[in-house]
Amino acid sequence: MIVTVVGLGLIGGSMALALKSSGFASIVLGVDINQQHQKTALKLKLVDHIENLKNAVQKSDLIIISIPVNQSGKVINEILNYCDKQTVIDVGSTKYELAKLIERHPKRSNYVASHPIAGTEFSGPEAAVKNLFKNKVTIICDKEKSSEKAYNLTHSMYESLGMKSIFMSSKEHDVHSAYVSHISHISSFSLALSVMNKEKDEKNILNMAGSGFDSTVRLAKSNHKMWTPIFIENKNNIIEVLNNYIQQLQSFKEAIMNENQEGLSALIKEANGIKKILDNK
Repeated sequence: MIVTVVGLGLIGGSMALALKSSGFASIVLGVDINQQHQKTALKLKLVDHIENLKNAVQKSDLIIISIPVNQSGKVINEILNYCDKQTVIDVGSTKYELAKLIERHPKRSNYVASHPIAGTEFSGPEAAVKNLFKNKVTIICDKEKSSEKAYNLTHSMYESLGMKSIFMSSKEHDVHSAYVSHISHISSFSLALSVMNKEKDEKNILNMAGSGFDSTVRLAKSNHKMWTPIFIENKNNIIEVLNNYIQQLQSFKEAIMNENQEGLSALIKEANGIKKILDNK
């Protein structure tokens, strides 16, 4: 199996490494517009060769797109133009706008929309982790629009990574992503900005930052080149989530201002319900 990975950052690099390690891919070709990423991916042996897009597609059985979501539609359409029997998947965290961009392509059935739920706050090929996807979930969107051959190959690939597949529409996916993933990043970015605006002395941040602060702002280290397009692509769902989140913050603010112990306790106890959900994960 010859696999091409387009975009050799954290996710693409980790997939390349894992697919080689598992034996699913006999050869992994890399495509990336960043020349430093090309050199690093070769040095770290994430890929076997660097190719241009057209050559890589024509040599491959499977093409994985792992680039910023605002570029994916154009690149996938180009790749499908080069395709014959190849399967094309993307791994981005927004799907609805992308689905509309490629829905009329005559080779749409060669494509499978997917989103492996895995990652870290780091970026670039040097951040690649071989077991990043093990025991995690991947979401397959609009399965009915992909050919049986393309879906089966995609499913086998994710199985080789140790992942479980679940299914939903691209529209449902973006709503759930906004509530579970995207708002978490915005919260982390906002908290980091708030602390840095107030605490001008870095020593105070370092001395007083406990594990709670570290875990809450960990996502604020995430790459702006990846997350800016995600927020724009999924803006309608994110705005809805933000409005709800701001209402919850306002409830805490009012309870604290009014020294409303009963109301504050009720809010905290209600939020504690997340423990039961996460403990069943």
